[in-house]
Amino acid sequence: MNIILLGPPGAGKGTQAQRLEQERGMVQLSTGDMLRAAVAAKSEVGLKAKAVMDAGELVSDEIVTGILSDRLDQDDVRRGFILDGYPRTDVQAKSLDHLLEQKGMKLDYVIELAVDEDALVDRITGRFSCASCGEGYHDRYKQPKVEGRCDICGSEAFKRRPDDNAETVRTRLAEYRAKTAPILPHYEPIGIVRKVDGMAPMAEVGTAIKGILDGR
Repeated sequence: MNIILLGPPGAGKGTQAQRLEQERGMVQLSTGDMLRAAVAAKSEVGLKAKAVMDAGELVSDEIVTGILSDRLDQDDVRRGFILDGYPRTDVQAKSLDHLLEQKGMKLDYVIELAVDEDALVDRITGRFSCASCGEGYHDRYKQPKVEGRCDICGSEAFKRRPDDNAETVRTRLAEYRAKTAPILPHYEPIGIVRKVDGMAPMAEVGTAIKGILDGR
């Protein structure tokens, strides 16, 4: 199975991609991870990307497509892939169509994690984690069993991501609506778009995605 996992920041894409990797052997293809790997490997397209980033400029669609092309040639992708963070625009979606056609591959599903934006802001702004072991918590939904002490390692040090504030989250949601969500009409006519309630408990979201991939 080859899928695109869509949803705004905080919708749980990363968590669900990890589950699919563990349970099905699929490979998560994150644009950021692929860029860093290509630069580290000093591949031809990786060197182009490095030059652009070193100049403080945005990496072009052409370079991103080249990096994705190289990644799709690797053996582990044959077990299926999960695209996360790409495509973000209609132009990138069309480029992806052409690339997959060249490689004799196809997309099986585009799965959107649909969210309630106000509830998502509450979910993101309330989260914090143990500074020692990384265990996640939330102001309202998951407090440590003993106040001020991590359930896992006992540490009393906690941290929050600096960008987990309401203003930043709403800006990211607006950007998603404006730039990424519009790719859905590109895929809807071919009947591969599916929507899942991204606000449901994590296990329920995973079950829903599993049902889609299993054809239920």
